[in-house]
Amino acid sequence: MSVRFTTRARTGAVALVVAAGLCLGVAGCGGGGDSEDGKPKVSASASKGDDPNPSTQEGSDEILAELRGEGGLILKIKSAARDAGGFVTVNGELKNDSSEPARVSLRAAGVETEILRHGPSLGGATLVDSASKKRYYVLRDTDGRPLTTTNMPRLKAGESIPVFMQFPAPPAETSEVSFQLPSFASGTIQISG
Repeated sequence: MSVRFTTRARTGAVALVVAAGLCLGVAGCGGGGDSEDGKPKVSASASKGDDPNPSTQEGSDEILAELRGEGGLILKIKSAARDAGGFVTVNGELKNDSSEPARVSLRAAGVETEILRHGPSLGGATLVDSASKKRYYVLRDTDGRPLTTTNMPRLKAGESIPVFMQFPAPPAETSEVSFQLPSFASGTIQISG
């Protein structure tokens, strides 16, 4: 007597294993979230702020700087972190705070021909280290493209998009720099890491 397995039987077995795994996962995550009085528990690490870089915490709303630009645009800088490779990556959010559609000014790309030929960008951004009297420009790849958010869309009223810019890192002892972007106000930010 020979035994024959069909694809349908194997598919059913796989589905059963996946369903069992999901049930166990849900059961493992389901309890312990509320205290006896029904209020949510607060973890000790979240309440004490043990993370040295709060901007990396999930859901963190910390803003290092809020810079107003033309046409009702606001650039909220959320982090400026040193990378292992000797770079500083600035992350933020660009929001249209007006009641009309708005677009980032072409001036935000700066005046360098090499950057301008790659289209709209935040390539004109700089970090200024007043203590060392140095200005750091946005990095470029081997083709001259700026290492920033590029080709930003026209933003509807209230709409926002994430943005980034990457710079050479100032010396390790420099933690405070001035951030400048053409067509936006400048502001002081703290570099972490």
